[in-house]
Amino acid sequence: MTAQQFDVKNGLYIAGEWLGPDGRETQAVLNPATGQPLGDLPLATKADMDRALEAAARGFDQWRKVAPQERAAVLHRTAALVRERAEELARLATMEEGKPIVEARGEVAATAALLDFHAGEAVRIYGRVLPRPTGTRSLVLHQPVGPVAAFCAWNFPVMNPVRKISPAIAAGCSVILKPSEETPASAIAIMRCFQDAGLPGDVAQLVFGVPDAVSRHLLASPVTRKLSFTGSVPVGKHLLKLAADTVMKSTMELGGHGPVLVFDDCDLDKTLDLLVTHKFRNAGQVCVAPTRFHVQEGIYERFAKGFAERAAALKIGDGLSTDTQMGPMANPRRPEAIGAMIEDAVRNGARKLTGGEAKDGGGFFFAPTVLADVSLDAKAMNEEPFGPIALIRPFATTEDAIAEANRLPFGLGAYCFTENGRRQNQLADEIEAGMVAINTVRLSWGDAPFGGVKESGYGSEDGPEGIANHMITKAVHIA
Repeated sequence: MTAQQFDVKNGLYIAGEWLGPDGRETQAVLNPATGQPLGDLPLATKADMDRALEAAARGFDQWRKVAPQERAAVLHRTAALVRERAEELARLATMEEGKPIVEARGEVAATAALLDFHAGEAVRIYGRVLPRPTGTRSLVLHQPVGPVAAFCAWNFPVMNPVRKISPAIAAGCSVILKPSEETPASAIAIMRCFQDAGLPGDVAQLVFGVPDAVSRHLLASPVTRKLSFTGSVPVGKHLLKLAADTVMKSTMELGGHGPVLVFDDCDLDKTLDLLVTHKFRNAGQVCVAPTRFHVQEGIYERFAKGFAERAAALKIGDGLSTDTQMGPMANPRRPEAIGAMIEDAVRNGARKLTGGEAKDGGGFFFAPTVLADVSLDAKAMNEEPFGPIALIRPFATTEDAIAEANRLPFGLGAYCFTENGRRQNQLADEIEAGMVAINTVRLSWGDAPFGGVKESGYGSEDGPEGIANHMITKAVHIA
């Protein structure tokens, strides 16, 4: 695929119509492997956003009345189109976000599976009948909440748009989606799949623009009944303040700072192989990336050495190269931010075992970095790095490890490696996180809830819970 085939010129989808740059400002989309422009994306005007809101209101009135089986059929057809266009979608994601093509293909496959899961759940939105005296009834109904304003991040440019659109339309809602302006082509291609699958044009809208202006406009409208956001904690808090003015329902999937507790009874080589691959997936730009590695003292040095050796051996390069194991960071801001965190950690006493520097070559490359003996005062130990840094510290007891895992105000994903069954149960109970993986690194499954606690947000995506978060509960009493 060439830059000429990377077309975001007609990037706004409003009321069933694709709109281009005429009368609109544009923003360049960059290839993170080269730093060069791929195309110019049109940005929505105030009139565009008003039109999208009007369409979403009409779409909700229409779509809420559609039989669940018909909603499910649209989702199944969309899943089939995603699979049919899988290679195109994967290459778009790699070109604009940077991840290796093999990771992008996996993301596309998971996206299609999620669409099929939501299709199945669309026909299982059950209420209940409460026992009452003969001749009377009390019902509990679950009904779609209304038009959704959805905002998603750039790190999973194929999956994230579907995580917003799919549960909303399964529930009977309409949706206005604002993906990242840095990775628009994947979202555009996904919206075309929904369109070609027969989703009415008023049901789902796609807009891009200055993020603060778009969010303020959409969240201030009485049309919008739900906020769904994936992104950083500071931006999430800002959007929640806007949403409070109309007391709208919200799902917030915010940042994390994934603790990893590694005990001396684990299978060390298997644990290292899993963790190094998962740490540097998408160049560490994953909200549930394992980041703070707390390792029991008896295996600490062996773990640190083995981790650094594996990280140093990773092949870095353009994600479109089939032998690349880690691509560039997604935008020019990230290498500078990661470099500053590493310098701060080293000043605070950390040992740099490998990496630590940006790579030459024109793109936004940064070497996989492993730091040992990282002080709790280091900035990287307290703020989400969102990059290719592994931070390693020793611990003595299980209680020490749990205390450190729970130290920060984040609680998205956590990882534990131990063969002790009693300890596994204790960790599952006591770690403050929305998702805990024990002897595995996979936290995202289509049929399981995905979400956090504390400042990592609330509500869930995926699973039946993802659709439930787009519903309201209504009690009906009939005498």
